[in-house]
Amino acid sequence: MIAIGQRVPDATLYEFFETESEGCVLGPNAFSVAELVKGRKIVVFGLPGAFTPTCSAKHVPSYLKEYDALRAAGVDEIWCHSVNDAFVMGAWGREQKATGKVRMMGDGAAQWARALGLDQDLSQRGLGVRAKRYAMVVDDGVVTHLFIEEPGEFKVSSAEWVLQALRA
Repeated sequence: MIAIGQRVPDATLYEFFETESEGCVLGPNAFSVAELVKGRKIVVFGLPGAFTPTCSAKHVPSYLKEYDALRAAGVDEIWCHSVNDAFVMGAWGREQKATGKVRMMGDGAAQWARALGLDQDLSQRGLGVRAKRYAMVVDDGVVTHLFIEEPGEFKVSSAEWVLQALRA
């Protein structure tokens, strides 16, 4: 499992774009984690799935609420990482009104979740392999803070918790 002081593994994550822009086409776009984290401070929060109750009602909203405070604390970007495809993540991001604040990063094959060691098998609940609920701060590719929730919990991966740790 990834630990504080370690470099995050590279993987390809996918983000859905509603409009074309320089370097990004309409629809799913592939990104190398290693490239995206270079020289940037990024808060990544992972969760079991788009449109699920805690994820939709609490997890994503906490980061939208604390967006300005996290940016003021030196965070360049906020990512939501989930084992869903880019189309689902894009639709969920629109529904959550996350556009321009939280990058909704799809990891459809759980490639990055597994590489981080933050995957879990929820097949017994009909969900397959998913990411654990977690939050981490990645500074120039190195994990500086890592918070992993116990099953069924939502506390240490919240934006408020991460912000408190950044301010300490």
